[in-house]
Amino acid sequence: TARCRWLQRDRPMASSLAAAPARSPRRLTGRDVKSVSDVNALARFIVEERFGVVWISGEISNFRAYASGHWYFTLKDQRAQLRCVMFASRNRFLRFVPTDGLAVVLRARLSVYEARGDFQALVDHIEGAGEGALRIAFEALQARLGAEGLFAAERKRPLPRFARHIAIVSSRDGAALRDVLAVLRRRFPCVRATCFYVAVQGPEAAGQIIGALDRIEHMRHRPDVVILTRGGGSLEDLAAFNLEAVARRISAATVPIISAIGHETDTTIADFVADQRAATPTAAAELATPDRAELDRSFATLAAGLRRQLALRLHTNRQLLTATRRRLVHPARALEQQLLRTDELNERLSAAMAATLRRLATAHRHQSALLARANPLPRLRRAAERVAAMEAQAAATLANGIDQRRRQVDALARALHAVSPLATLERGYTVVAAPDGSRWGKPLVAATTALPGSRVTIHWADGSRSAHIDEAERDG
Repeated sequence: TARCRWLQRDRPMASSLAAAPARSPRRLTGRDVKSVSDVNALARFIVEERFGVVWISGEISNFRAYASGHWYFTLKDQRAQLRCVMFASRNRFLRFVPTDGLAVVLRARLSVYEARGDFQALVDHIEGAGEGALRIAFEALQARLGAEGLFAAERKRPLPRFARHIAIVSSRDGAALRDVLAVLRRRFPCVRATCFYVAVQGPEAAGQIIGALDRIEHMRHRPDVVILTRGGGSLEDLAAFNLEAVARRISAATVPIISAIGHETDTTIADFVADQRAATPTAAAELATPDRAELDRSFATLAAGLRRQLALRLHTNRQLLTATRRRLVHPARALEQQLLRTDELNERLSAAMAATLRRLATAHRHQSALLARANPLPRLRRAAERVAAMEAQAAATLANGIDQRRRQVDALARALHAVSPLATLERGYTVVAAPDGSRWGKPLVAATTALPGSRVTIHWADGSRSAHIDEAERDG
């Protein structure tokens, strides 16, 4: 961060220094002048921060391997060249030593060697030019299958502790097969091993590997574990184990598979998909079988423990037998003791039964009294009697009320009839009414309301008649 600020602060000055003519050191006194070391350090910082790790392709020339183990060479193409260094801590993982004229793809960090101001690449991995495409395809397939969950730990099956049958898929003439068989004979010679010979590199390798795994699935006596192995090689040699078809066949297997492809530094897609990865073929055989020597030691420890337990059990039983002999008596006396014990138990049982019966009888009487007090029938009868009495009282009260109300209605009817117009009509009077749409019409209470020529209705007690009003006659 400090170097970045220093760079930004001094950029205008650097431009002015480049454009201005050379001046004497005396005239530069007081200026912020940088040393060569500072400038090279700044350049190194800028290059390393800007580029990071890059992949570069080119042709090796001027290759030199120093006694320290470091490699120095130049990477060039038709128009430019780049100084490169690969330290011993990195090149010891390579399976080959580069030579001049070799086309390669390398992974490096760009930097500046401050002592000389040389722009250079610090290499940490080199591949043949043909391996570059394989590496890209390998990483793409690894990312895709990983996203699908084929590498997930939860889908991997555990290896059996004591495998009785092991299938080995490998090359017939490879050292890997011999190493596996040697370890199986040494560690667990009773295990059954079935070999499936396949090509482990070349165009036919993938098909043969998949076919061998198919045959294993259909075996009458299927193995407990499968070892898929071959020796080390370049990325091109291991290409069959980086194919998607092989990876998916390994993933679909129902028998646990141990992948032991190449050396410890070799990594293939098959290693990620398999249920267990072994660094070497020898390690795969060790994973698939227990160690006979370790089992012998375990069995010896168990046998010693069993002997100690048996000795302790025998000692305890001897002591019990001795104590039992001391307590042994004549069968007749033992029978007498048992008879006495039986009589005593009978007496105790009879007393206990009598006491129990007395308690039960007392409890029964107490419960009967409680039930009698809690019987709801008497209370129900009394309640029914009270309800019947209340119903009779209510009926009498209702009858008296009805008679009283009837007498009141009769009296009111008589009084109403006395003042009713009908009663007046019964005494010989009539009512003259003008029709107004109602039954009786509008009574005419004055002669002046009976207009000549109008029609009226005359009501008697026993009916009505219509009449016509002639000229009205005035009263004297």
